[in-house]
Order: sequence, then structure tokens, then C-alpha cells
Amino acid sequence: MKPRLVVLTGAGISAESGLRTFRDTDGLWEGYDVYEVASPQGWQKNPALVQDFYNGRRQDVKAALPNAAHTGLAKLEEKYDVRVITQNIDDLHERGGSTRVLHLHGEIFKMRSVNNEELIYEIRDDIKMGDLAEDGGQLRPHIVWFGEAVPMIEKAAREVWEADIFVVIGTSLQVYPAASLLQYVKPGVPVYIIDRKIPEVGKADNLYLIEKPATEGVLELLNIL
Repeated sequence: MKPRLVVLTGAGISAESGLRTFRDTDGLWEGYDVYEVASPQGWQKNPALVQDFYNGRRQDVKAALPNAAHTGLAKLEEKYDVRVITQNIDDLHERGGSTRVLHLHGEIFKMRSVNNEELIYEIRDDIKMGDLAEDGGQLRPHIVWFGEAVPMIEKAAREVWEADIFVVIGTSLQVYPAASLLQYVKPGVPVYIIDRKIPEVGKADNLYLIEKPATEGVLELLNIL
């Protein structure tokens, strides 16, 4: 049995592939107020703007390439049962070679009906207003917006509870409920935190802090493990 290595990743791991994060820019994301483009209220007010915004993000992700942090995590599958839990909506973990990836906040290459969040389709190009699901509902990005429930959080918490090693990469640990996952680590399980600026996590004997960008930090993690 390979030891189970559970990794929580945030925007910091994708930033080195050129994908901008909204937290870097005072609540603006590509020049938009984040609540205009990432909340149910924003969608109700101006759905066409929200579609355009995510259509743009989809093209950005298509053009981006996985970096050494993504491929490094995939390499760990040789020795570990690696489970990636990501807050990111891109597919760079999958393209980097990771085989078990759980997306907490949805996926940019999927869309769903506004009437039924279980009715999900693949999408590589743009979603337009007037594009309907088979139940007649307008199609929207399959993204968890601010103020919406995070359906995958319980599954993620179970993964963390079963971890033999837990790693956090490139997340500010400020977005809930994802940030609360740290509380599900069993006592004594080693926790590695990789970030160019380590978030407030307190001190503990099982805590290892690697204050580096994701690519350099994962390289260091590979050497340790």
C-alpha cells in the first residue's frame, strides 16, 4: 500500500503558468469587480458579462501550460497515492499528469443548466446567451461562485482525514470552506506548506514551512519525500 499524500492547491500554483489570480489585485479579477463576475447576484444583473468573462478565462487556460509544480506532483504518484484537491478551475493538474484531481470550485471546461446543477456538459469554446441545456435551462459556467454551496467539500474533508501526509500549495487559506480543510488533518500527520508568503498557520511540531514559489517549493518537497 502506498502512503496517501493529499495536496490542497490554490491560485499560487497556476500563477506560474501565467494565470492571474483575483486575490493579487484587491478584489479585481482581470479588471472586473469579482462580485460582478463571480456571484449569483452578478449573474442575475448581467449574465452576458459573466459569460464573456468566463469565455475569456477559458481561452486563457487553453493557452496556459502546466509548470514544474504540476508535473512534480504527478511524479509523486510513483511512490505515493496522491490525491489533489484544487481550488483552481483550470485543468493544469490533469495535463501535468495527476490522475486523481478533485475540483472544489468547479471546472472552466464544463458548463451546466441554470435549472439543474447535476446537468453538466463539456465545453471547450464559448458559452453564449441562448445556449440551452436539454431541460431548457440557460447554460452557465460550471463554477462555484461566491455565496454558492461547495458540493465537493465533504468529499474533500474525507480525503484530508485519510491523509498520511498533507501538503498545501499556493493558497492564502482565506477562502472558506476550503481553508477549513486543514482542521481535518489527523494529529501527528506531517503538513507541508509551500507558498511564496506563508499564510498564518501557527506553530506545531508536524508543520514544515517552505517559503518559495510553487515550482521551487515542489522541487524541495520532492527532495524531502
